[in-house]
Amino acid sequence: MKKGSVYIYAGEGRGKSQAALGRAVQTAVAGGRVVLIQFLKGKGLEDSDFLRRLEPEIRLFRFEKSDEVYEELSEERKQEEIMNIRNGISYAKKVLSTGECDLLILDELLGLVEKGILQADEVKSLLDCRDTTDVILTGISLSDEICFMADEVSKIETVKFKVWE
Repeated sequence: MKKGSVYIYAGEGRGKSQAALGRAVQTAVAGGRVVLIQFLKGKGLEDSDFLRRLEPEIRLFRFEKSDEVYEELSEERKQEEIMNIRNGISYAKKVLSTGECDLLILDELLGLVEKGILQADEVKSLLDCRDTTDVILTGISLSDEICFMADEVSKIETVKFKVWE
């Protein structure tokens, strides 16, 4: 049986999460099930009425409790959120080990590695749980160690064109 693929959307540009969401819609249209877990997004997409209408094919989770951006939290609140984030990682591991979905999107997981909340070996351990489930990781920064875990890496950058009058 073929192992699921790992895709990474990384870079300074805008649109990484949207690209992952596009893949989620493609998977759902093809009859697949999708789990999307967001990290470090503040309020994120959690309250999106539109995405809620896509359930049960696309299920959205956010384990962090604060609506504030992680960097703006006090040290005490950061520690609380790290526990919540770790619960999200545990849930992702359960999803992968049970084959609960066809596509798992871990939105801004690369930011967890960048901030030292998650180590590269923990990411590898998580990805090793996948059977046939495809996984998408998004985030700005990408280390070589994480890059080598992927089957495909897309660098997203924003290019602005000036329109001449």
